[in-house]
Amino acid sequence: MLLTDIGMTRSGRGAPGDGVPALDRALVLLRGTEAHATGPRGRPVWLATLLKALMERAEAARRAGDHDTAAALLDEGERRAEEPSDDGTRRAELAGARARLLMDRGDWGAAEELLTAALAAAPDGISTVPYLLTSLGLVLASTGRPDQAEDHLDRAGEHFRVLERSDAEPAFLTGHRGFAAVRRGDLDEAERLYHQASVALERQGDHVSLAVCEQARSLIAQARGSADAARALAASSLSRFEGLGVRLAAADSLVVSARHAFDAGDHLAMKDMCERARAVFEEMGAYERCAQTDFLVARAVTGLLRAGRFEGHEREALDSALALVLPAALALEAMRTGFATGHARDQWSALSRSAVRLVFELALLRQDQGLLFELVEFRCAGATLAPVPESEGPFPGPAARSPLGPPAPARPPGSSRAGGPEPDAALAAGSHGGGEAQGADGLRVALPPRVLMGEGTDRTALREYVDEAEARYRLRVTSALTVVATAGPSPSFPSPAPTVLVRLADAGDLFMTWRWTLGAQGFGTGYAPGGDADAVTAELAAALPGSGEDVAEAVAGGAMTDPSRERDLAARLASVLWPPQLTEQIRQVGEGTGVRPLVRVQPSPRTGQVPWELLAVDGDQRLLDLADVVLAAPLALGAQAPDPTQAPTPEPAPSPAEAPAPAVLVLDPRVPGFRADSPLGSVLGRPGTDPDLLDLVRAHRDAGDMLPAVTAPEEALRRTDLDRDWLGRALRGGARRLLYVGHVTSAPVEGGQSEDARLHLCCGRGTEGRAEVVRSHRPLSAKDLLTGTADGRAGAEVWPSPPRVALIACESGADTRFTESFGLASAMLRNGADLVTSARWVLPTNLALHRFGEVPADQRPLSALVAAVDAAHDAPDPVRALADWQRSLLDRWRIGGDPAATPLVWAALTTATAEPPRSA
Repeated sequence: MLLTDIGMTRSGRGAPGDGVPALDRALVLLRGTEAHATGPRGRPVWLATLLKALMERAEAARRAGDHDTAAALLDEGERRAEEPSDDGTRRAELAGARARLLMDRGDWGAAEELLTAALAAAPDGISTVPYLLTSLGLVLASTGRPDQAEDHLDRAGEHFRVLERSDAEPAFLTGHRGFAAVRRGDLDEAERLYHQASVALERQGDHVSLAVCEQARSLIAQARGSADAARALAASSLSRFEGLGVRLAAADSLVVSARHAFDAGDHLAMKDMCERARAVFEEMGAYERCAQTDFLVARAVTGLLRAGRFEGHEREALDSALALVLPAALALEAMRTGFATGHARDQWSALSRSAVRLVFELALLRQDQGLLFELVEFRCAGATLAPVPESEGPFPGPAARSPLGPPAPARPPGSSRAGGPEPDAALAAGSHGGGEAQGADGLRVALPPRVLMGEGTDRTALREYVDEAEARYRLRVTSALTVVATAGPSPSFPSPAPTVLVRLADAGDLFMTWRWTLGAQGFGTGYAPGGDADAVTAELAAALPGSGEDVAEAVAGGAMTDPSRERDLAARLASVLWPPQLTEQIRQVGEGTGVRPLVRVQPSPRTGQVPWELLAVDGDQRLLDLADVVLAAPLALGAQAPDPTQAPTPEPAPSPAEAPAPAVLVLDPRVPGFRADSPLGSVLGRPGTDPDLLDLVRAHRDAGDMLPAVTAPEEALRRTDLDRDWLGRALRGGARRLLYVGHVTSAPVEGGQSEDARLHLCCGRGTEGRAEVVRSHRPLSAKDLLTGTADGRAGAEVWPSPPRVALIACESGADTRFTESFGLASAMLRNGADLVTSARWVLPTNLALHRFGEVPADQRPLSALVAAVDAAHDAPDPVRALADWQRSLLDRWRIGGDPAATPLVWAALTTATAEPPRSA
């Protein structure tokens, strides 16, 4: 025990190796005396001492960069911890130690999950809890959530005050508060806190943590433009780390110093520092840091290239930068799949997005249309769901509540990047994990698929760069799944038409590719500066209705309710987002074939709300005049759709066998706990007062082809029995289509978890499901549809989608605004639908249009929309039928500005289709 304490003290106050001899001697003695460590008192004391020695020796090895030794020691500790030894403190400490090691290796997702479990299992009151909270606060700050970070740090401070019986807080906690202040943008407060922490750490003799503070202060000085102070602090930090033998932290400081050298114009010094740092990273298996360093060098080369420093050798410099950054970007993007939630992956992508932007910038500089095409195809392939491990946690039900967001991995107080700000996102600590309760139970995704560039070729997108990334960084960057980039035959389009597939990708700027896949040949690429794309999409967003009073404002005076202003907006959207040469190709193909072409658009998140049909592509001629327009879902979504040959056996239908398969109509269901005039109240008004809706229901009733069965048409509206169980039975019975009109609550885009979108049925609070209860009601979430039920049944088995689905509700088609499309429309496609019609934005009700939009009381635009979708989904060619209806309203709007024909209603509709399930 004494040797262990001596080793711990020497390691803490000096170099990591200073305490190793004492710790090694302690371990030899402890292992040698195991046979004599017996009895109810002796065995626990011996085991506690052994675990302490193992963890201290592992920490010394980790700080020295000997990760293999550290891992072996922790493995031994975890085996020993299976024997009961204390109140849970040692198990929590072991988890924290393992997490630090995982973070050093860049295995962020595994570290996050390990710490999540440790915090959940730690008994209240043990001394490890405040350290875990401190680490969580640090990681939350690192991942762009400074407010949540401060909450965790405050809680940690309270625990420390109770444990230490003192109002003073540990110096490392003060340093972490400084980091949170940096992330909040308060550099003055950050400098004050770091200085305060430095004074205390120097007094305590904790030179490793002191070097962390100096590194952080260096970055603060750089952000303030104090170059000399930044270089001096970075040099001091580097000197301390090197003197203490903390190799990984020293390499991190070299990268910081390299940035200072680059800013000072000393490019040779910068290159030398990066090479030295990268050698350490590679030796220690820190491949995430290798990728970041390669990106830094590529960015420096690009800067010199733009400054004209490679005169006569521009192409070689350009190729070198691309060869560095493209594999690095692929690796950084692949690392996001280690996280358990979409929010965590979205935060991590803040790190990789800078690298991706540079990749596209270099491809544009090289004028390499082929590379740009492959980049867009690869970026747009989408994500596939990964198997959910059994350790995911309890299924929320009547007596269970989803836990708060999973804690993110913690950094140790001595970690070099833990205490310092990273103003440049490309060199920031990994972002991951956590969030509000509604996002806690996220979805896992697999690596992106390989993308075969077309039929009859073995060329996959970015093949050489994928191979290089996997070799250079020792990790897979694509899955075993291969998808085909070109569109094949689809039941969604029974009438053959010339088809062009358009895909858009956000990479700072906006990039587009198109290719003709049927009835014509040709391809092309497009580009829009990021500032222009942001400005015009922001102008569109300002014209669209939001919640509450925003609906009244948009309906009463928004740009979409005035023909002249709407036309100008449509022209500006087209001028930025739509290449004239593509318009000309569409026109030529249509005139040459006599058939209106089909345009299939896969938008980027930034363009997810754009009404492509409305684009004024030539004067007042709209894209809808020239073509039928649908959305194309990501290729990976179709690749994971259920195989039709393996569809679940339909349950016996309530109607006779000779009757047609029913249309399932869920019309304005009554949401438990919400009055008709409340936020989740009636969408269509009092039952029986809308003749359009009554005619719709009456036609289905008379044909005997609808569920629920009704005697009077008004019985189909505002029902109280249409819950998820009823819906599942109706769909499993063999429905031909589904029409839902009601409420959808879309997920917040900034949360990154599209699967949190919720469909509001008649489900009470006692219903099992993934979504949180709202008053007396548990919504049906997209995650429910994707992952299934608590008894292990898959979502596609419980709620199999019929071929055609309509979700007429506010922002029911918001999937396209997310990097990962797992919302309600996508879930329906993945569960078997051929096409899904939904809404891009908030739909104004008939009442709102009457009250604020000067629409006559005898006209009901929302009801007309419902009827048009219902009719189109029963037509042989639903896409063409719906487009023809939209064209009729566009004519009314252009000719007379009919307020009942405002695009605010009908242009909200979008029909998404997925490729038939196929892979190469």
